[in-house]
Amino acid sequence: MANNMHGKKYRAAATKRAVDTAYAAKQALELVKTGAYAKFDETVEVVVRLGVDPRHADQVVRGTVVLPAGTGATVRVLVIAVGDKAKEAEAAGADFVGTEYIAKIKEGWTEFDVMIATPDQMGQVGQLGRVLGPRGLMPNPKAGTVTMNVGQAVKETKAGKIEFRVDKGGNVHAKIGKVSFGLDALETNFSAFMDQIVRSKPAAAKGVYIRNLSISSTMGPGVKVDTTPYR
Repeated sequence: MANNMHGKKYRAAATKRAVDTAYAAKQALELVKTGAYAKFDETVEVVVRLGVDPRHADQVVRGTVVLPAGTGATVRVLVIAVGDKAKEAEAAGADFVGTEYIAKIKEGWTEFDVMIATPDQMGQVGQLGRVLGPRGLMPNPKAGTVTMNVGQAVKETKAGKIEFRVDKGGNVHAKIGKVSFGLDALETNFSAFMDQIVRSKPAAAKGVYIRNLSISSTMGPGVKVDTTPYR
């Protein structure tokens, strides 16, 4: 019955992979690429189900990784900084720089994807919690977005740095590129992401850490990936 909920193109794409088979990463990515049917350049997404209980602070998995082949997306970076740090951000290619954007955000402006702030500005930025919090835009030291090294942070973000965080169900979602990417580029990004997930295993996590793993495109069916290499 569930199959009828999907359109013809989705069902055709779904027949290209065996539902119960866990593929090697390269093969799974190939299936995702060939199964993408949308008229736009679909995003390639990874979902990892982890053996952690995120209700416990010592089992929260979060971090960042710079994807070697980039994300394929244009990232608009806002930097809240003054003086030399503002100049450093501009030189590094930030799209918006300055403390005047704090007032703009209070009025409802959110035309940016990542906010980076220097520690001395966090008192003011903290007042934007209601706007930034729900959108996941609040700068955070763990994500490297509260830093004095704004130039490097801007460059890394522009180059393909992504942030990940486990959700309440123990899953981590990440976008690792576009279906138009070459297979090698996607595989490199996937490996970099999975290496970081493995490195981020909390000491308090017991039992199997990487439970399930799947890759899909924005509109396409999920393809299971063999978790053996990560055991």
